[in-house]
Amino acid sequence: MYTYDVKIRVRYGETDKMGIVYHANYLNWFEIGRTEFFRSLGMTYRELEQNNIMLPVIEANCKYFWPAEYDDVIIIKTKIGFLKGTRIIFEYDIMREDGNKLLAQGMTEHPFTTLDRKPVNMKKVLPNVYDMLSKCYGDAD
Repeated sequence: MYTYDVKIRVRYGETDKMGIVYHANYLNWFEIGRTEFFRSLGMTYRELEQNNIMLPVIEANCKYFWPAEYDDVIIIKTKIGFLKGTRIIFEYDIMREDGNKLLAQGMTEHPFTTLDRKPVNMKKVLPNVYDMLSKCYGDAD
């Protein structure tokens, strides 16, 4: 199973008055994780859109274990948790680089759609992209 790690530093604007990261920012970090996951495979979201494919979020979950704080360097670990022809689930671990402490875990679920939001089967529409994702997942059908 392929996992891609991205490092970012917590910015002041991502925190509250106590210096703790506001909970909704983890969803932004999930987006960074999946965007960079695709980039690590030699493909960008923009290229998907140019091929008339979108990945809208239909579900997002996050479980928080420990707070991230201003100026922490965090690692966003992203992997595919589920893959079928019509949808994909990404899973994320948010770690503090210093000590590798697990801060949060989450997931996002995405159908493959056209730009006008019609569901598509990636196996049929972009088989080369589906094959690439399938290799990352390991045991997709």
